[in-house]
Parts: sequence; C-alpha cells; structure tokens
Amino acid sequence: MSVDTERDTRDLEAELASSAAGRFGVPVDAVCVGCGRTRVKRATLEEMDQPSQADPTALEATDCTSFKHVCYPCKGATWWNPVAVLTGLLEREQERERDRGE
Repeated sequence: MSVDTERDTRDLEAELASSAAGRFGVPVDAVCVGCGRTRVKRATLEEMDQPSQADPTALEATDCTSFKHVCYPCKGATWWNPVAVLTGLLEREQERERDRGE
C-alpha cells in the first residue's frame, strides 16, 4: 500500500488528538524505525534539528531529522523518521486556538 493511499484511509485528526501523538510540537506523519508503523506524532523543532524560530508551516519533511518518541507496539522509545509535516492539521489547530483566544 502506498503512503498516499494509507494516509487517505487514516483519520489524521484522531491520531493527533490521541495521547500517543504527544502533547507538544509540530504534527508530523512519521515512520517508526523499529516496526515500520506510520503514525501522527508531535515533535519540537529542536528535536527535528530545526531552529526554534523556524516557521513550522514552511517545513518540509526532508528538512527534518529523525526524533525519539514512544512506540507502543515496540514497547519503548524508538526513532521516528518524518515523512510529512502536517501543515493542514497545524493550521487548523492554530485557528482553533485563536478562536478560543489563547
């Protein structure tokens, strides 16, 4: 199954809302190097070797380095390779925060 087809069948917003995605950082679609599973994860700019002042909406996955995050099937922290920066999810999240006055 191609990455695009797999992404079309997944609920990325639900994955982002899950505690398994993390609480802080830029939402990225990433592949666990341990089991090959693709999931939405959050990673800070610094974790992906980007300057803290970088615009996350302008990032490309190829600009980002692997980062450590929990993988529940692997039962621990593993390395994750970003395959897409989920700017649409990030922009919707920022819009909701603006609407709430945060």
